[in-house]
Amino acid sequence: MTDATLSRLDAADLFDELLDRVRDLLDVDTAAILLLDTHAQQLVATAAKGLEEEVRQGFRVSVGRGFAGRVAESERPVIIENVTSDTVVNPVLLTMGLRSLLGVPMFARGQVIGVLHVGTLRHRDFTPDDVRLLELVADRASLANSARSNNLDHTAALALQRSLLPTQLPDVPGLDMAARYVPGHATGIGGDWYDVFRLPSGWLGLVIGDVSGHGLQSAVVMGRIRSALRAYALVSDEPAEALSLLDRKVSHFEAGSLTTALYAMISPDRTTVRLSTAGHLRPVLAVPGRPGTQVPAHIDPPLGTGRRSPARRQTAVDLPPGAVLACFTDGLVERRREVIDIGVEQLLDVVRPAPAEEVCATVMAALATEQPTDDIALLVVRRRPAHG
Repeated sequence: MTDATLSRLDAADLFDELLDRVRDLLDVDTAAILLLDTHAQQLVATAAKGLEEEVRQGFRVSVGRGFAGRVAESERPVIIENVTSDTVVNPVLLTMGLRSLLGVPMFARGQVIGVLHVGTLRHRDFTPDDVRLLELVADRASLANSARSNNLDHTAALALQRSLLPTQLPDVPGLDMAARYVPGHATGIGGDWYDVFRLPSGWLGLVIGDVSGHGLQSAVVMGRIRSALRAYALVSDEPAEALSLLDRKVSHFEAGSLTTALYAMISPDRTTVRLSTAGHLRPVLAVPGRPGTQVPAHIDPPLGTGRRSPARRQTAVDLPPGAVLACFTDGLVERRREVIDIGVEQLLDVVRPAPAEEVCATVMAALATEQPTDDIALLVVRRRPAHG
């Protein structure tokens, strides 16, 4: 069971190998692993030897019901010396004629994540040594499952986030754009995003936002919020109204997911920016001949607070030729043991009227000097100078 070569197997193959070995070691006829579906609070047959039909049929049992459900609920080993219809609920166990069963819980970070059980077609008195050995196998299986779950979550979230972040910003006449995204977690996945899209009215939509948390769940919520805002942008030419609609959606359908977002619209003639911010940091505007400043916008409550708030507000600012608008998430300016104002002041010092790609490179070189502890998203838009 402690064979180092087992670590070279993926989770599915490791489960099969462990179950084969435990059948030989304990001289039993069946061995099975049921993993916990935390949302449904049900155990799901995941791997089996001698009970393959249980997996093929997708057997599920609620925590507390039947043999495996009792193991999960009690978080202790359970032995059934004489299997009857009163002690098990899985018809496959009865059909096979199993006589005795031993089950132990599987743990990860102190929480039950599944059940491992073995059975015999003859009467069997399982000993304390049998129980200890099966618990050792359960620990090994739990480690493999945690590794598998983390890998699946990471792969799915990475694919999702890559599909949602624009691979290439649109080529818009009169504007020059560039962006950066840097994950701040070991998973490489977070809830920060940016988006740029043309609207039928000729206006250009710019979005940058931050969903609380990280990992697959945050990426999924981010994707739903991004799609919803695009839909609301089609029915309203007012950023504040679009964010109000999005707030209702997030509060109702994404309860518990706090989100900040900035939605800006650039006019068809590229001279004006209308924007509204939901708990998000105000963007920086750098106009030729003047130092960079934060746009004097009102910061309304974040999305998903669940509280009724006054009507959201929006601000209109001029975008002269050569001006740069830099939108960012808090990971760019937040530092441990420093107030966020220090990072914002550093950002104001380095945002200058220049090509968007150059501004992005300058900002990241000046502020992203350490491994970030939070995701960083940066979206820079420049109105081309009149001569360009």
